[in-house]
Amino acid sequence: MREDIGMSVRRTQSVFVVAPLVLALAACGGAPASDTVAVAASSDYPVSLDNCGVASSVSQMPARAITMNQGATEVMLALGLQAQLAGTAYLDDAVPQKWKVAYDSVEVLSPEYPDHETILDTRPDFIYASYVGAFDKGVAGTPKDLADLGIGSYTSPLGCADAARRSEVSFDTVWDEVDTVAEVFAVPDRAAQIRADQEQLLAMLARQGVGQDTSIFWYDSGDKSAFAGAGEGGPQLIMDTVGATNLFADLDGGWADVSWEKVIDADPDVIVLGDASWSTAEDKIALLKKDPVLRKMTAVRDEQFVVLPFSESTPGVRLADGAQTVADGLAALDRN
Repeated sequence: MREDIGMSVRRTQSVFVVAPLVLALAACGGAPASDTVAVAASSDYPVSLDNCGVASSVSQMPARAITMNQGATEVMLALGLQAQLAGTAYLDDAVPQKWKVAYDSVEVLSPEYPDHETILDTRPDFIYASYVGAFDKGVAGTPKDLADLGIGSYTSPLGCADAARRSEVSFDTVWDEVDTVAEVFAVPDRAAQIRADQEQLLAMLARQGVGQDTSIFWYDSGDKSAFAGAGEGGPQLIMDTVGATNLFADLDGGWADVSWEKVIDADPDVIVLGDASWSTAEDKIALLKKDPVLRKMTAVRDEQFVVLPFSESTPGVRLADGAQTVADGLAALDRN
């Protein structure tokens, strides 16, 4: 199961700094010790946060943070902050190889959301999640309750429950979130480097334009109907980057239920399939090929499939990787 932006789950102690611990663990995949010293010396606290409309503040660099949801975990790993993680929870698919060693160094508290007692037993000083559901009372607890315990918290602006608080999906909002987390942990230069690298990658993919004149149906999950990439989410950003046409770009939100009749009528050139633990690309391809009507679509008949990890389709630090994966997949297809 997972949580989607703007949707509920469907288909379904004191703040403290332990400088010696940070320095000792830096050699285990994080920043070099010299970088850590410079960071600690140049910190500017407190850091004020807007946690989906709830004011939050971090008075010192967190040393025992918890991340929940893959997006939040991978932002921390991308910033080289695994040494400051006391625990993590809730993956949709595998963490990529480039961060595997770092991820394996962090305790996994639960395959999905851990309960409230498990979280408090970990003695966190900061909790960061991709979706506001992580701050239900039975999970981490509300940001206010956590603040009363001296625990800072932050929710991705893209994962707020209140639409008025939720940010518009764009690469800029993804990078702004990375910047915010980097500010909390005093590593702004690392965030700036991520932004620069991804901007360069996206510019290159836009110039290549391998998706020009290609219509795409982005198939996330579903059998009775199709849960498709719509016009305001990660899939749309990726398709815009590679120059492809999203057949369901006119639908609001990042994702939308679409009848199979509409998919058949659209007859996409290519079907992009998200690969997640709860809905594998293999299962979706089997469904398309087995159905006597769906298998007549051009993309199914000619096996015009592009597969990418689900976590590369959601707004987060891997969304630019998703654009690269889709571009590579389109380039590999025989569409003569």
